[in-house]
Amino acid sequence: MYAVNEIFYSLQGEGANVGTPAVFCRFAGCNLWSGRERDRAAAACDFCDTDFVGTAGPGGGRFADALALADAIEAAWPHGGSQRFVVFTGGEPLLQLGPEAAQAVRARGFRLAIETNGTLPLSFDLDWVCVSPKAAQPLAIRSGDELKLVFPQPEAPPERFETLAFEHFFLQPLAGPEGERNTREAIAYCLAHPRWRLSLQTHKVLGIR
Repeated sequence: MYAVNEIFYSLQGEGANVGTPAVFCRFAGCNLWSGRERDRAAAACDFCDTDFVGTAGPGGGRFADALALADAIEAAWPHGGSQRFVVFTGGEPLLQLGPEAAQAVRARGFRLAIETNGTLPLSFDLDWVCVSPKAAQPLAIRSGDELKLVFPQPEAPPERFETLAFEHFFLQPLAGPEGERNTREAIAYCLAHPRWRLSLQTHKVLGIR
């Protein structure tokens, strides 16, 4: 059984694949925050801006098995068989995503990407792995395609991660009341440390999902 908050088609708004059309499969649940406001202050990740609670979002629901989930993802792709791309996200997708579901979706011609907080092990193959570290939480995934660090996080300075085996390193300014200042500081850090690149949430700028 898979509990999915929503499945939708849009453009990737962040990181190295920005602008790429994709189906987003957002799993319900996270291991770092319940998703309820009353628990936010005590959460390991207290700045999350994503609704991943429940299964009532567009395209969401409870899927009995991997084939049913793959069918729903395929149905959300509005084109033919080429260039199919799915992003598994959450919440924390690795609480539910495993090799069976990955294989079922890949069999439908999709490239498979994941956006994870990196605290749970990944033991099966995906085409793109993006890890977004949170605070002082230890990483079980220490290599991949993209490390995307929300910035600033006092317990997660960029230098803690820059020796890990990722191809791309991004700083993404923390949104909220201090968003403009955080963006300026992220720009300054990237200019001073060119291993890092700036990632903006372009889907929010464009007003798309």
